[in-house]
Amino acid sequence: MDFDLAGKRVFVAGHRGLVGSTMVKRLRAENADVLTVDHQSLDLTRQTETENWIAAKCPEVIVVAAAHVGGIKANSTYPAKFLYDNAAIALNVIEAARRSSVSKLLYLSAACTYPKLADQPISEDALMMGPLEPTNEWYAIAKITGMKMCAAYRQEHGCNFISAQPSSVYGPGDNFDPEEGHVVAGMMTKFHNAKISSAPSVELWGSGTPIREFMYIDDLADSLIYLLNHYADPTPINVGMGQGTTIKDLAEIISKVVGYQGSLEWDTTRPDGMPKRMLDSSRLTSLGWQPSISLEDGLAKTYEWYKENLG
Repeated sequence: MDFDLAGKRVFVAGHRGLVGSTMVKRLRAENADVLTVDHQSLDLTRQTETENWIAAKCPEVIVVAAAHVGGIKANSTYPAKFLYDNAAIALNVIEAARRSSVSKLLYLSAACTYPKLADQPISEDALMMGPLEPTNEWYAIAKITGMKMCAAYRQEHGCNFISAQPSSVYGPGDNFDPEEGHVVAGMMTKFHNAKISSAPSVELWGSGTPIREFMYIDDLADSLIYLLNHYADPTPINVGMGQGTTIKDLAEIISKVVGYQGSLEWDTTRPDGMPKRMLDSSRLTSLGWQPSISLEDGLAKTYEWYKENLG
């Protein structure tokens, strides 16, 4: 059954992040009444605060885009924070949504929840069918908790709660810290700084051989609106591009977009992460949704934003 967002009070948890900020814009375009709150006013890792705020504001829909995120280095350095913060957000927001009789909730998970050596492309059935990639297992465990909560609350309480696992996302508004950010944003900053300083080379982590699929943030936001409108199933659903790119090829594309002409050096003593992660998004495409922004176009848009805002 279609779910109309027009006129609905929609709380976007994590509205300052990459996904959340884009969702706010898209939801407003759907004529939704968007609710947001700063972290200083509401700490979603605190149960009582979260339940009281949601009870007072009475949202009809919640998008859980709030998360403590980062790349391989950040995950490896702060395992307890990644596990606690992300699990607490899921536990508190989902339970508060049930208590306040929220009509629909969309929980944003991540592709890293799948086993390290899952068959490719990865279908939704692969969840919890093998060991996780060690470099992000703490974050993955927390995200699996949120996904399973949505399914459990549907089963026990009849809540219309759904979850989605997007592929690697990038775009304007990302965390462009070269050490703490995700791969696209971190590389873009490294190449930009190297171009400005005329550095002869840029050092990157790993071998460059892992394969990932990268989705521009506007495509992801569009897919999530589509799911809010049309999806109501207990099975978490994959959101991917269907196109794989090696990290080495990604680096070459970004260096070209930035205009950096130096050499790339790969530190193979650093971890690669999961060797290949491609999502089987056929369940989503069978519903009628398709991505529309190519990797090259998305990276160009992202760098234009970077130069205007951070460069």
